[in-house]
Amino acid sequence: MTKTDELTLAAEFPQATYEDWRKLVDGVLKGAPFEKLVSKTPDGLKIDPIYRRAQGAAPVAGRAAAAPWQIMQRIDHPDAKAANAQALHDLENGATGLTLVFAGANGAHGFGLDPSAEAVARVLDGIYIDAGIGIELQIGLQSRMAATHVAEYIKRRGIDPAACDIRFGLDPLGSRAVWGSSPNDWAEIVTAVTSVVKDLAAMGFKGRLAAADGRVIHDAGGSEVQELAYVLAAGVAYLRAIEQAGIALEDAQGMVYARLAADADQFLTLAKFRALRLLWARIEQACGLTPKPLFIAADTAWRMLTQRDPYVNMLRATIATFSAGLGGANAITVLPHTLALGLPDPFARRAARNTQLVLLEESNLAKVSDPAAGSGGIETLTKQLCEAAWSLFQEIEKAGGMFPALEQNLIQRKVAATRATREANIAKRKDVLTGASEFPNLHEAEIAVLDARPVVLPPYGEAKFKFDPLPPMRLAAPFEALRDKSDDKLKASGARPKIFLANLGTAADFTARAAFAKSFFETGGIEAIDTQGFADTAALAAAFKASGAVIVCLCSSDKVYVEHAAAAAKALQAADTKHIYLAGRPGEQEAALRNAGVGDFIFAGGDALAMLQEAWRRMERA
Repeated sequence: MTKTDELTLAAEFPQATYEDWRKLVDGVLKGAPFEKLVSKTPDGLKIDPIYRRAQGAAPVAGRAAAAPWQIMQRIDHPDAKAANAQALHDLENGATGLTLVFAGANGAHGFGLDPSAEAVARVLDGIYIDAGIGIELQIGLQSRMAATHVAEYIKRRGIDPAACDIRFGLDPLGSRAVWGSSPNDWAEIVTAVTSVVKDLAAMGFKGRLAAADGRVIHDAGGSEVQELAYVLAAGVAYLRAIEQAGIALEDAQGMVYARLAADADQFLTLAKFRALRLLWARIEQACGLTPKPLFIAADTAWRMLTQRDPYVNMLRATIATFSAGLGGANAITVLPHTLALGLPDPFARRAARNTQLVLLEESNLAKVSDPAAGSGGIETLTKQLCEAAWSLFQEIEKAGGMFPALEQNLIQRKVAATRATREANIAKRKDVLTGASEFPNLHEAEIAVLDARPVVLPPYGEAKFKFDPLPPMRLAAPFEALRDKSDDKLKASGARPKIFLANLGTAADFTARAAFAKSFFETGGIEAIDTQGFADTAALAAAFKASGAVIVCLCSSDKVYVEHAAAAAKALQAADTKHIYLAGRPGEQEAALRNAGVGDFIFAGGDALAMLQEAWRRMERA
């Protein structure tokens, strides 16, 4: 069959319209409202199940067509010699840029480079900084001098600063937002930052100096709208500060860049990156500037990383990189999949680097500029994000700007509310973390990380201005805390805490709920003792007593529960169980089951975390 024949064959099929799809969906819903299929983002933005093609949509101006994003590799080893070896190896094996993460930076996560002049020189030794690679600095208040040391190193080597692609990462707002305090007021901060900016500009550096870093909000559990609004407000604050230092606004325009977190929510991440470009162009227009594409750096998200089953983090990072790349990110740094466990080893670093190489070199994701343009769903979501983020940005501006808004806890209150909702969804497993809150593996092998001593930095000034902090979090941490307790008990006693699965009837009756119960309890580190099924209550009670468990879960079908659950519960009570769970909703039988000794019911949508924490308390009291 020729290509022409294939096209002719396709043309013979009738075109599917929106109305056709709606008719099919209404048939499946059988009278239920269509709105049942409409979901919402953490910001309350509606996501419909199907959209019409967006009419008249134009690509969002960003990364040039067919231009790849910079493959940034994270360099954060506290030992300067080891960090230098990592950097050289990464550049030789596909990385096109280096993200130098210094101790004390928001993204350091316990490690980071030594910010001293000697360490900086050692890390950069042998690296051709003016050979077209990107360099990005992530620095904190305690490591702020690293930017100056990098600039002075380049000057000592006789390298033309204008030939270097360096993003210096000055971000005093971000550091103070995470800490929840500041030794200086905003006027003093502006003076200090603009002094560094003017010095770097005088030395000939033409690159981006100040970073409006949205990870501050994302890492703390905030929403996409909150992250965008924060980036806008921080970016505007830096623009004003640089202009006040006597630098023309047209020059200041190119000195500010953004950094966003990219997570495993593919469509929200993609739309967020597109929205930021549109929002920043609006700010540039309001400033009387001709809009230029904002440089946006991306880091894959910290909060989505899990310590348990960390190989799943590779999949999360792949989706995040895919989304940020298609959303127009100029540079992407992939957090290695073992970062939540410690300093990543060479394998984890290689996987992080190759995630980007595969997407760029084999999947050719950069060949099309803004491929989502015209998609009804993405265009709608982008517009919704723009409108909501602009409204919050205006609220921050009315409060006096980003620093006064932090002092008033304006943004922190909103982030805290979103974080609480997020944590509740994780606890109820509405939002699933594979390997941590669902489908755990109690017998996974220990993961290798490097043995390194973090850099210890001196404290930075007295906290004269205090407000609510925005500390980073990981969504999986509450479940992982229970798994840690289980590991500690295994090391101390040779056995994990156990729950006996009292499977009733045949395998066809109990398999589904037994599998659910096993996954449910083992996410909390409680090992499930599976059984072949019981028809005799005496045999059930004897098997329970022989198991060594002190708590038990009844598993079977609703039909079997009606006939046998009460008798089984009474037999288990007589066998001295400390607590009886039942897998499934109780329905009309609840009173009878509770009277027979059933204490709790586990089912999808219940608060799994609270139930597991209470199970631990019961076992510890036994």
